[in-house]
Amino acid sequence: QVQLAELGGGLAQPGGSLTLSCAASGRAFTTYGMGWFRQAPGKDREFVAAISWLAGVTLYRDSVKGRFTISRDNAKNTVSLQMNNLKPEGTALYYCAHADSPAVLTIPQGYDFWGQGTQVTVSS
Repeated sequence: QVQLAELGGGLAQPGGSLTLSCAASGRAFTTYGMGWFRQAPGKDREFVAAISWLAGVTLYRDSVKGRFTISRDNAKNTVSLQMNNLKPEGTALYYCAHADSPAVLTIPQGYDFWGQGTQVTVSS
């Protein structure tokens, strides 16, 4: 069992920045990939970013490339998502997720544990 807790959501202006963090506890953290997903009202949950267990491989959805950065600290059992140049379409509930393999995965079905989500609102 893995417990995930997200922090860092809030309100940001377009062009602003926010950093989300996710603390993991429970089962071994270091040998599994981690990811961030988001879900806007009325829409399906969508992939945002993922990182492999050694942090050597990262993957992003096209719309956030160059603006978001995923990172992890295996010593602290945390994964973070630095979000810069935020856009209104980034408004959503953001979820941290624990993969069931060491790889980077873009589909929700590849993740076995999820946090409760943290709200990000981008508005002027």
